[in-house]
Amino acid sequence: MEEIICYLLAINIATFLLYGIDKYKAKKGKWRISEATLLTMAAIGGSIGAWAGMRLWHHKTMHKKFKYGIPLKIIMQIALVAYLHTIIL
Repeated sequence: MEEIICYLLAINIATFLLYGIDKYKAKKGKWRISEATLLTMAAIGGSIGAWAGMRLWHHKTMHKKFKYGIPLKIIMQIALVAYLHTIIL
């Protein structure tokens, strides 16, 4: 279970930072991180980091696939971790 916690911590920090970098690049008119990359990072465990980045930087908050998809991913990932916790312990 410790490995899962370390993975989730790392992927959420990375996802959070990617949302911040993408917002910065959007403001500066620079090359952007693709929506597919942002959503994939959330899907592979970084949903809480994605949600925090969306809220802190007010980034992608009006896009439906982010506005509704990220909270759905959070619920699914919490359920998965809870399930894994019951199996492992």
